[in-house]
Amino acid sequence: MVTQSVEANDGTAVRPEAAAGGDVDTSVDMLIVGAGPAGLYGAYYAGFRGMSVALMDSLPEAGGQVTAMYPEKVIYDVAGFPAIRGRELVDALVTQAAQFDPTYLLDQQAAELAHEPEAVVVTSSQGHRVRARVVVITGGLGTFTPRPLPTGTGHLGRGLAYFVPKLDAYADQDVVVVGGGDSAFDWALALEPIARSVTLVHRRDRFRAHAATIERVEASSVEILTFSEVAAIHGEDRIEKVELVQTRTGDRHVRPAQAVVAALGFTADLGPLTRWGLTMARRHIAVDSTMFTGVDRVFAAGDITEYPGKVRLIATGFGEVATAVNNAAPVVDPAAKVFPGHSSGDSTA
Repeated sequence: MVTQSVEANDGTAVRPEAAAGGDVDTSVDMLIVGAGPAGLYGAYYAGFRGMSVALMDSLPEAGGQVTAMYPEKVIYDVAGFPAIRGRELVDALVTQAAQFDPTYLLDQQAAELAHEPEAVVVTSSQGHRVRARVVVITGGLGTFTPRPLPTGTGHLGRGLAYFVPKLDAYADQDVVVVGGGDSAFDWALALEPIARSVTLVHRRDRFRAHAATIERVEASSVEILTFSEVAAIHGEDRIEKVELVQTRTGDRHVRPAQAVVAALGFTADLGPLTRWGLTMARRHIAVDSTMFTGVDRVFAAGDITEYPGKVRLIATGFGEVATAVNNAAPVVDPAAKVFPGHSSGDSTA
């Protein structure tokens, strides 16, 4: 993944994934909590509006859930890109934001919020204090934890994985993908031309994945086993075989496998953000049409937000964070207007 150099608090150049921690407070116009696609685009847009920006994220790399969960998946619903892999989208967003030199504070979970007369101070779980005139929360689903297989996590890192960071690692392997949602079907489809064989295992005969993706997998060489579960995983240093059980009959059979991808979803936790006085709606942050949360100087955008008619798409998050940044601009500078003008008319854009 392409990463851009940013400037640390002491002025030295560091990579985004290393720009974390430190005892010196960071002072910026805007702190963006969450360095996923919406946060990265927000960093660009705030820079375009002339603001200094820091991004804080609990993950060690920029990109949020896209980097952590599906960097190799092809995304089809981002405007301007008929198809783009997750990591390529993140690379482009990092490059776009880099022209305004945002500060990256990664491996840092936003923990405490305190108000000052003209600013807020956010303290990370590592003790790093950021003073900002406004905060925009783009934390996706918060901190997420993958749901484990019932067989446990004993083979994690030895063939068992929750995400597929590099497809090539599965070349010429027999892969078992467990799950019935979008992630399971996307991984099965992406791995099918690379792996020796791909078997998709689901405990029901109904799937939650997008209908078009289901049709593509059904038309491929992927073997789909319904009413089935992984009963046991065998192998010492690495996975060697998988024991499957047919849940309606109890029949068991063992098949060769060197990799198991457990795409069973994840549990999300907003963690310390729930102590910020935000109005919560179905484990999301309620916002108005300006993306204001109701807490002074705090806005939110992206999957973490909730309002009537909310649609959780990357494309929606881009629009929401632009709305949040533009409405936050007069809070940062009372002389600023909400409408930024068109970038096509700006010679510096």
